[in-house]
Amino acid sequence: MGQRPEPLLPLGLRLSGRRVVVVGAGPVALRRVGALMAARASVSVVSPAAVAALEDLAERGQIEWLARPYESGDLAGAWLAMACTADADVNAAVLAAAEAARIFCLRADDASGASAWMPATGRSGAATVSVHGDRDPHTAAALRDAALAAVEAALRADPAVRTQARARAAGSGMVILVGGGPGDPELLTLKGFQALADADVVVVDRLAPLAVLDGLREGVQIIDVSKIPRGRSTPQEEINSLLVAGAREGRVVVRLKGGDSFVFGRGMEEVIACKEAGVPVQVIPGVSSATAAPELAGIPLTHRGIAQGFTVVSGHVAPGDPGSTLDWEALARGGTTLVILMGVATLVPIAGALVDAGRPGDTPVACVMDGALPSQKVVLTTLAAVAACGPPPELRSPAVIVIGAVAAFAAG
Repeated sequence: MGQRPEPLLPLGLRLSGRRVVVVGAGPVALRRVGALMAARASVSVVSPAAVAALEDLAERGQIEWLARPYESGDLAGAWLAMACTADADVNAAVLAAAEAARIFCLRADDASGASAWMPATGRSGAATVSVHGDRDPHTAAALRDAALAAVEAALRADPAVRTQARARAAGSGMVILVGGGPGDPELLTLKGFQALADADVVVVDRLAPLAVLDGLREGVQIIDVSKIPRGRSTPQEEINSLLVAGAREGRVVVRLKGGDSFVFGRGMEEVIACKEAGVPVQVIPGVSSATAAPELAGIPLTHRGIAQGFTVVSGHVAPGDPGSTLDWEALARGGTTLVILMGVATLVPIAGALVDAGRPGDTPVACVMDGALPSQKVVLTTLAAVAACGPPPELRSPAVIVIGAVAAFAAG
């Protein structure tokens, strides 16, 4: 008779506001941190270096990053610990410290001695499916996928979609561009979830819904290609090459990004690169932050009697810059609600250009930061205040900026 599986007590941990320490800051840590943030844990990451997405989260105050090697005492006050480094000795030290402090601990490289195991997890709407496979990640992932498929079929899924994606990729590989929405994993489309279930490789950036990474089956390669404003950045040409190379190896490569791939997401550049290389490519639309973030802040971009339309523009290049192709005078006169993406650094010259072109100085401006995330915050001001005194001191990236009378509806 074979050895019986170790008995486990399956629990749902309520980690909101509770400290969780993750030692390591590579791709494995990234997928765990995304899940912890979705649970609203207070996450502390300990590692001398970090992938760009984790660095960005730390700079935005979403997590704490102790940029140094692990030290004795780092687990103080923690409710849960995760050893996710590539160094077995460090992971063993974290596990030993956790055991001594009676803190449950997961170990990524060797779960045999860990006091807690991470199940294979998948989500569909309000349902969460978690499966343990007695430390066999492939069994757990297979059972998870079967259970999740049953849940999806019972709720809303088209069971043929996943099979069709695999059939198209057979032999040659393919690239799937998935618009991940504004950041809340529940705003990722069902078709996007199904594409991730098929993925062999996920190429992700900092504004994607990072919590979904934890639901990927074991063995999926995660490649962080984040572009941090005025910081670390992966060239677009390198991203294109990664997509093509992965597909040519016969793998399903999912390019997961925030919002919608075709709204300031450089998605068409990636589509063109794939087509020129003869690689099959599919695009799955996403919920754009241009509309979702204002809506979640209580701002209607159109409203009868106030605004008959809205205009979405990039603020990446300031008015007056030789690289700008926008007619700011026309935008000022147009009377539509202005939605500005990537405009945090250029908000002052934008406000000045609009006022100079005749837009009233008392026009409301709402800045929606971290739209759709638990940390979402709204700051209200006016064009005149920004032009005269600068941006609100608490304004930070990423933010969707709404200019127009409807901005006054914002729920601060």
